[in-house]
Amino acid sequence: MALISPSRRLRRTPFSDGVEAAGVGGYTVYNHMLLPTFFESPEADYRHLKMHVQVWDVACERQVELRGPDAARLMQRLTPRDLRAMLPGQCLYIPIVDETGGMLNDPVAVKISDERYWISIADSDLLLWVKGIANAHGYQVLVDEPDISPLAIQGPKSDDLAARVFGENIRLLRFFRFGIFSFEGHDVIVARSGYSKQGGFEIYVEGSELGMPLWNALFAAGEDLNVRAGCPNASERIEGGLLSYGNDMTRENTPHECGLGKFCDTQTAIGCIGRDALLRVAKDGPIQQVRPIRIEGRVAPCDRAWPIMAKGQNIGQITSAAWSPDFDCTVAIGMVRMTHWDPGTTLQIDTPEGTIQGVVQETFWI
Repeated sequence: MALISPSRRLRRTPFSDGVEAAGVGGYTVYNHMLLPTFFESPEADYRHLKMHVQVWDVACERQVELRGPDAARLMQRLTPRDLRAMLPGQCLYIPIVDETGGMLNDPVAVKISDERYWISIADSDLLLWVKGIANAHGYQVLVDEPDISPLAIQGPKSDDLAARVFGENIRLLRFFRFGIFSFEGHDVIVARSGYSKQGGFEIYVEGSELGMPLWNALFAAGEDLNVRAGCPNASERIEGGLLSYGNDMTRENTPHECGLGKFCDTQTAIGCIGRDALLRVAKDGPIQQVRPIRIEGRVAPCDRAWPIMAKGQNIGQITSAAWSPDFDCTVAIGMVRMTHWDPGTTLQIDTPEGTIQGVVQETFWI
């Protein structure tokens, strides 16, 4: 396999030295930054994540900051989720759509204050879209990418590790809420959130100076907790139905097709770009939608879309697939047409290794 050549366009993170010392086994590129893909092995990392605690370099989750009197107006312009009741200290998962209702990103919005928000983005150049909207409407708001690099703590022992570094009060933090905690005399925003179903926190580290001191402090504090470096794990996130922008959904899909209709308050989210298009989708319903799919046996990881066929017609595609040790099958996510999306439906899937069968599931695994 060809190597990735480093350059200034492919940015390291404040935690890269720690990641490399921990024996990272592979990288992908995410928001023009390095994102680890495994350490010991995908399966060993999966087992450890479900049993212990890991520290993840997710600095690639870049922030788009909105600051100014019109920050709230601009936020509502971007998403069909009604944000009027959102309070400072709260995080919300939001779809961001274009004028056709197509998904541009599925970030977490972080409300710092009434006039300051962060949008913690998935892998797309959302900054340019938000800047364009702000300038086109003449909003009084500064849109920029602050020097903020998230570091995640994930796994069932996350509370114990976080409490040792940030104090016992962090255990009181509610899901999708953040607080300000102290580390070496610096105030740090910590949210109870993360890209796994195992629980944990995301630490928003400002600048690069605190990066390795915080990384080292977490590993020193968690030695007896069997803390390890980790990263988002494909098997675990598919089991939990956590979608991946650019894989499971793109600009060609609406939130309703992605199963995110519950985050679309199109009747009340006045001003949202794409609202009219989404009102039509909500009325008529989607003709295809994301579904969990079980595939018996082990198949190669899904590194491209696998067509789903029926009587010679393409009726969808597998967008993510990985072996699940706990469920002894390949777990998959697919975008499937309504004629074949009912639970129990058997699907014919064309893979690079030949045609295989999958079965639509009622729910995701965890």
